[in-house]
Amino acid sequence: MSERSSSMPEVSPASRFEQAYRDLRNLLVSGHFEPNARLTEAELTSRLDVSRGTIRSVLVRLAQEGYVTSEPNRGVRTRVFTVEEAATVLEAREVLESALAAKAATHATDSELRELVDICQQMGDAEEARAEADYSRLNRRFHRQVRAMARQPILSGFVDVLVYPLVMRQFRDRTRTHPRANSLNEHRAIVAALKTRNPDAAAAAMRHHVASARRALLLNATRTTDG
Repeated sequence: MSERSSSMPEVSPASRFEQAYRDLRNLLVSGHFEPNARLTEAELTSRLDVSRGTIRSVLVRLAQEGYVTSEPNRGVRTRVFTVEEAATVLEAREVLESALAAKAATHATDSELRELVDICQQMGDAEEARAEADYSRLNRRFHRQVRAMARQPILSGFVDVLVYPLVMRQFRDRTRTHPRANSLNEHRAIVAALKTRNPDAAAAAMRHHVASARRALLLNATRTTDG
């Protein structure tokens, strides 16, 4: 199978790999696959339009980064977290994202803050329309924007390593309304704190938001375990 149509411009193997990596990572983060779902090379080569060799390399990288697991006789599967692992990931996220918010308060430009305000407005529209997928997408964009505003690539890279979107996808209570109550107000409080250019206030607002999400997820995990 050719990796791209002959009518398309020639694409380097490295570019194909990076695109396939981003595409599959986005599918994992967005919850396209259930936890512990098996990922087959045949399905992925067809979906992403790349060779099996490219898919193998992508899966190796994703396994190294903790998005998938690879075991003999079980193949490659999406990662599953224990409650204890989930708690550790979310507690680490709380520390890192609050530190990034503090940095963002001092480094953000006015245009970046306006973009964050716009994202919040779109989140409000999505919540009103009960567009859960749109709200989740905007939520991820909001947090990426704060991290970009911080100008701290090393700290931001640590957040990526946590793969917390997978934890949130696994433990979110799908019987309850999404987003959870007060989520949007917490995002607005983060924006308000950032606009004051006060690092302590920004860190506190972000810590409160992430801690609230952590408590909600772990309560759901406890209910599931107890049940």
